[in-house]
Amino acid sequence: MLAEIREVVAGKLVVDTTVPLKAPKVMRVQLPPEGSAAQRAQAMLGEAVTLVSAFHNVAAHKLAADGVVDCDVLVFGDDKAARQRVVRLAHDAGLRGLHGGALANSAAAEALTSVLIFMNKTYAIDGAGLRITGTLVTPGEVV
Repeated sequence: MLAEIREVVAGKLVVDTTVPLKAPKVMRVQLPPEGSAAQRAQAMLGEAVTLVSAFHNVAAHKLAADGVVDCDVLVFGDDKAARQRVVRLAHDAGLRGLHGGALANSAAAEALTSVLIFMNKTYAIDGAGLRITGTLVTPGEVV
């Protein structure tokens, strides 16, 4: 899919939500050689595309339904202004988006998805997510 959209998204911001899951062992972390699916996507799309990764740890069925989604969205990207746009997108969708740092850090959220799938099964949870605790202070930015 990335090869198909590469030319169309040149000069644009792409939000990548990919999690590298390999059936049947989706409850086991399996990151690609590049370090993260987001880094692989950036390499495939090229430098003309600004890639930000987010929404890895929010259950898709929770996003699709009306109602409160009780978890945070970790947002990763090498361009801070682009990350901020996706933080605002999450906020506009009724979620709390939080800067997670560089695109390479996306590996942590991608890996946590396998852990959350394991927890969903083990504890019969309907879409476990993450919530960052503590008081967040970020002047001038939506958090």
